[in-house]
Amino acid sequence: MARSATHEGTTRANAGGVTVPVAGTALLLIDVINDLSFEGSGPLVAQAESMAAPLARLKRRATTAGVPTIYINDNFGQWRSDFRRTVAHCTAHSSPGHRVSKRLRPTARDYFVLKPKHSGFFDTTLDTLLETLGVRRVILTGIAGNICVLFTANDAYMREYKIFAPADCIVSNTAADNDHALRQIKTVLKGNIAASTRLRFRASGRARTTRRQ
Repeated sequence: MARSATHEGTTRANAGGVTVPVAGTALLLIDVINDLSFEGSGPLVAQAESMAAPLARLKRRATTAGVPTIYINDNFGQWRSDFRRTVAHCTAHSSPGHRVSKRLRPTARDYFVLKPKHSGFFDTTLDTLLETLGVRRVILTGIAGNICVLFTANDAYMREYKIFAPADCIVSNTAADNDHALRQIKTVLKGNIAASTRLRFRASGRARTTRRQ
């Protein structure tokens, strides 16, 4: 699969690396636990499977550095289910997205938020969780870049969070859709879209909750 122009340009532009302080930062995985079961999902499944490897590596590095991971996920209309049942459903072999869901399966130390709509902030506990964790910066990743990731990024920007959106950890139905979403995040929401391999976690002092930087 050809890499997008936005991805390649971002990688070159950030060849020197981007420093991300550990304190006050959270990694958000949006809709990666996903059955991807809809008509015409084949291209998105293929892209998501390619994305899962760099995202899994980013998550491991973030966890090792001490950055909390928050899964933000649809519940697929199953209002009587919990996140464990969602994981079980999406990792079942019958789900087209099972390889992605298995690769990015959450651990006991991770947090999760179930969302009813596109944005991770709308009618969820994400605001409260981020405040409790003292978060001022969010690393947004997941599916789909032009819908749920972009909507969540927009709401994060309005709340004055600093946004990182690694281009190799976000996919959409098409490369064109993904490029457009990344351009919006970079130009309108002032986000950093450097590839995940360019992010360098830096240990810092205790997170402050009085203001966001």
